[in-house]
Amino acid sequence: MKFAIITHVDHLRAGDSWYGYSAYVREMNLWGRNASQILIVAPVSGDVPSKIHLAYEHPHIKFTKIPAVSITSFAEVMRAMVLIPVIVFKLFRVMRSADHVHLRCPGTIGLLGCCVQVFFPKKPKTAKYAGNWDPKAKQPRSYRFQKWLLSNTFFTKNMKVLVYGEWPDQSKNIVPFFTASYNRSKIEPLRDRSFVPPFKFIFVGTLSEGKRPGYAVELVNSLRQLGIDCRLDFYGDGAERTSIEKLVARNSLEPFVKLHGNETAAVVEEAYKNSHFLVLPSRSEGWPKVVAEAMFWGCVPLVTSISCVRWMLAEGERGILLTLDHEADIKSIAACISEENILKDMSVKGQTWSQNYTLDKFEEEIKTMLQ
Repeated sequence: MKFAIITHVDHLRAGDSWYGYSAYVREMNLWGRNASQILIVAPVSGDVPSKIHLAYEHPHIKFTKIPAVSITSFAEVMRAMVLIPVIVFKLFRVMRSADHVHLRCPGTIGLLGCCVQVFFPKKPKTAKYAGNWDPKAKQPRSYRFQKWLLSNTFFTKNMKVLVYGEWPDQSKNIVPFFTASYNRSKIEPLRDRSFVPPFKFIFVGTLSEGKRPGYAVELVNSLRQLGIDCRLDFYGDGAERTSIEKLVARNSLEPFVKLHGNETAAVVEEAYKNSHFLVLPSRSEGWPKVVAEAMFWGCVPLVTSISCVRWMLAEGERGILLTLDHEADIKSIAACISEENILKDMSVKGQTWSQNYTLDKFEEEIKTMLQ
């Protein structure tokens, strides 16, 4: 089977191998095990692979390079108008030669793929919508259009659309799905974690404005002002790193807040195991992978109520839902910290839930999809 992947994810070439962001490639390697050849259509970056990248495992990859496009400004729209016909032509050619088409959405390339797939109604297709599928979420017009087109069974035929969470009143081609990070063999006996000071908080992910890493610093600073001994470790890098460093310095938090930068999955795994809380005050997520990872190791998540998070946390039984009202959040966290039994219960429930979603199960579900 020729399996075509249409994605906006930047790819890198090193030697004879193609690399991409590790979490994405790890998943695509599972899809690729069911294919004799992988046809990738994606932008290419000139960067060198780093700790956050992983190589495709498949021996037979045919790569079609396309330019990265965006439509968030007038200049970018003008550039996209010139490039889109070339991209559409390449998408059409690859889809025509493929036995199965897999779209990665949302994104500009995913949007173009959604439009081109209309011309292949008989070809088997899947789409992974890795963003927030919540019908009530406020999102850009391009995202709303992708969601409408993917769920419209008149234009989109013979496709299963994989979305995060279970939502009411969906079309028959919408399939609730999940993302996994660990194999079943990683499961350990339930960790009887001791929730005593110093409390260790962890932030994992890109240091971007949308993920609000500064809010994590503010929470820890306020908890310390209440006399609660706590620490915060950042794993990840991004545009907000400088502003975080300034925030830490301004509040004299250097002994208690550390920025580790990008690290390997193994290093982050150990950090989960040795931390009490994950903080993710993000504005938007699809399936927040780091939340499921933290829960897998008994680390209690503190997350904003976005996308499928309320379902993941069972309305607060498996973690603490942040409101972004600073005083209310501090009050809620401080109250839980004073009740070790509550935190232990959240930790155990989180482990039990998250360990149901392994890479083994993910691969089994993929095989079912492709059959």
